Amino acid sequence: MLLTGGSSSLGFVPNVRLARPGFYGGRMSTPRVILLCGPAGSGKSTTARRLEREGWVRLGWDQEAARLGHVDYPLPAGAQEEVHALVQERLVALVREGRDVVVDTSFWRRSLRTEYRALLAPLGAEVTTWYLRVPWPTLLARVSARTGAGPDDVVISEATLRRIVDGFEVPTADEGPLVVLEEG
Repeated sequence: MLLTGGSSSLGFVPNVRLARPGFYGGRMSTPRVILLCGPAGSGKSTTARRLEREGWVRLGWDQEAARLGHVDYPLPAGAQEEVHALVQERLVALVREGRDVVVDTSFWRRSLRTEYRALLAPLGAEVTTWYLRVPWPTLLARVSARTGAGPDDVVISEATLRRIVDGFEVPTADEGPLVVLEEG
């Protein structure tokens, strides 16, 4: 499945149903997981907060890093793995509870997206990657406006952003369900 969407003042708005379907035949419907994918400044946290307002549980990678005391980027050696382990542990617990979850991290490597899908496969969750494709000038403007006010507002340099964008592995439909949200 490959869907495309647009944007609005509320953040990205894909043409997919987000409301919780509820109960069918006495049992809860299949838990859904969205892997938000995009470089810094693409609008992942804004999109995740919108989904959170609609009843989804938001797992923010930057929030978990901050809880562990990691607030500067790049993180020290081993810290990324530590944060992903914590996010994955919480994700599995929430899916087992039948909750819909949006994972707010860059998922810049295909191998990381594959790892999360493999983790969720035995749990029967419906996993979709949402790729937020945003033009370079917009990414740069958003990142340049950051002040470090919190975990969603991490200050990074233009050079760091360029490295992130240059090393980004864009998701493809052969990985599994994919929604591409474009701005610009």
